[in-house]
Amino acid sequence: MIRTITIEREYGAGGGAIAKKLAARLGWKLWDQELTCEIARVAKVNQTVVERMDERCDSLFYRLMKVFMRGSMEQSVAVRGMGHFDADSMVDFMRRVISGAASEGNSVIVGRGAPFLLRGRPDTFHVFVYAPLEEKLRRLRAAGKSDDHAMEEIENVDRQRVIFVRKYFGMEWPTRELYHLMINSKVGDEVAIDTILNEIHSLGAESIPSDLTWTEQV
Repeated sequence: MIRTITIEREYGAGGGAIAKKLAARLGWKLWDQELTCEIARVAKVNQTVVERMDERCDSLFYRLMKVFMRGSMEQSVAVRGMGHFDADSMVDFMRRVISGAASEGNSVIVGRGAPFLLRGRPDTFHVFVYAPLEEKLRRLRAAGKSDDHAMEEIENVDRQRVIFVRKYFGMEWPTRELYHLMINSKVGDEVAIDTILNEIHSLGAESIPSDLTWTEQV
């Protein structure tokens, strides 16, 4: 029985919007911004700190300074802003929160390495959302971004995801064999959602909890 759906996405492809509508259709809990909030709560840090590190590795300067301080005579002295919450600890908390969400079930989880953390779970269905450049630009324009700003973010955000996944999971992003379905969001959000639910339904009559079957939610 499928109890968790992960949505990985290219930046600008609309994966977050699709995940939100999918969760609403099923009546399941959406874990997107909620993941950031929960990680911050569990780690006892400000939410903006988690947002800044979301799916990113520490900067080269930060990592070099961390190594330097650990090797210095003052390594036992607390350094303001360092050693408390960094990308390494972020991933540790992320594992705990995402594993908890999957164990709770009835969850749609967006990004944050969820397909890698939950790979092999028979109750989890993994989706990758992609889009051609013009579709990404269309969606980002609709969100109020200029073409220049959108292009910069399209290039930089996914590059950070590649680095993040390579460092913490030892895999390439995207690792296609992890996903049950890869879908082009240019088909439209509703068509994408119908396709996801049809694919889950094709796994068998008991693929999702009987009281939340997609046919009852359309």
